[in-house]
Amino acid sequence: TSEDNVTGGAATLYYIYIDNRLNSAASYLKLYNAAAPTVGTTAPDIIIKCAANDDVDVAFPKGIAFGTGLSFACVTAAGTAGTVSPTNNVAVKIVA
Repeated sequence: TSEDNVTGGAATLYYIYIDNRLNSAASYLKLYNAAAPTVGTTAPDIIIKCAANDDVDVAFPKGIAFGTGLSFACVTAAGTAGTVSPTNNVAVKIVA
């Protein structure tokens, strides 16, 4: 499942923190410029890999515009088709 339209509309993304330290496999954060994407069908606009048992900070100093809405999902495979959730929770913090 995805976290749909977390900003309630258009937004500019400046920073993401992904905490995948509870998982022994890599996780992939998929970001969508969509209000309600279908994970596995809707092509993500950005994919960020977070290694197993690790965390990652990603900054976008100039910002990335999401004109429709900012939605995201965290799965165990990159690409559009990946739909399997990680074994444990992955914490995601977004500054938009």
